[in-house]
Amino acid sequence: MFRPLSQRRRFSDLSEQEVLALAISSEEDDARIYRTYAERLRADYPASARVFDGMAEEEDEHRRRLIEAHEARFGTLIPLIRREHVAGYYARRPVWLVENLSLERIRAEAERMERDAASFYTHAAKASTDTATRQLLGDLAAAEAGHEASAAGLSDAHLGDGAREEEAATAHRQFVLTWVQPGLAGLMDGSVSTLAPIFATAFATHDPHTTFLVGLAASVGAGISMGFTEAASDDGQISGRGSPIKRGLATGIMTTLGGLGHALPYLIPHFWTATIIALIVVFVELWAIAWIQNRYMQTPFLRAAFQVVLGGALVFAAGALIGAG
Repeated sequence: MFRPLSQRRRFSDLSEQEVLALAISSEEDDARIYRTYAERLRADYPASARVFDGMAEEEDEHRRRLIEAHEARFGTLIPLIRREHVAGYYARRPVWLVENLSLERIRAEAERMERDAASFYTHAAKASTDTATRQLLGDLAAAEAGHEASAAGLSDAHLGDGAREEEAATAHRQFVLTWVQPGLAGLMDGSVSTLAPIFATAFATHDPHTTFLVGLAASVGAGISMGFTEAASDDGQISGRGSPIKRGLATGIMTTLGGLGHALPYLIPHFWTATIIALIVVFVELWAIAWIQNRYMQTPFLRAAFQVVLGGALVFAAGALIGAG
């Protein structure tokens, strides 16, 4: 099981030709990654896509200079050596792991890539015995260390105030569509729809333990159902609502939490104490829903509060009446 590890070379054992070959393949990979970021962002963030296009061009220039240095010293045949062939060498995340990241996370990932590359060139320059190669590697270390400043310069060129505001608005809209709307729908469903079975059971049995079990089952069941329904209803490709997995998780988790909020008080063995605390929790949940609607959906607070409190009161009354009957 350890055989693949034994076949990896230590960086300190690489020849200078292999170090240059490794640098060439790394620059080629980084350029591809930046172009992938650019294509991933082009539709929603065209200005940031141009930033990553510019960064890819810089990586291409670094690769060109490295190839020239290799040809001058070792000829045109470049050994095939890649990151995964070297033990302890910095890795790059697969592209599919960053496809659904936010714009800020993608930028942070790019900054990490630049720091890794700068560290590599610094160590490679120290190990080089050829003056020209050492100078080139040192220059590239400085270039990568200053790549963040370069990226800022590219951002200044392509991201004016208007573009920044537009991209911020787009990012906010995506956050709302992917997380807030599904989560709010789940919280509303979990908080309101479970009121009837929980309080019907409470007033019918006056047994906190039974009420808690019914509330737990209703909350978890509703969370699973809502989560799968949200994930399966829209893949996000046409609607632009984002990853169905993220939306399903947001809906399912918030549905479960919404129901558990007023089920957990029934862990208290005293019926009326548990019921009063559960009612207080319901009040807090409903006002939280109204606040989220006002904060992220621009719904007037009083209207949101009226709608949510009225709906919750009607469901609670139905459950209490059914349970009491």
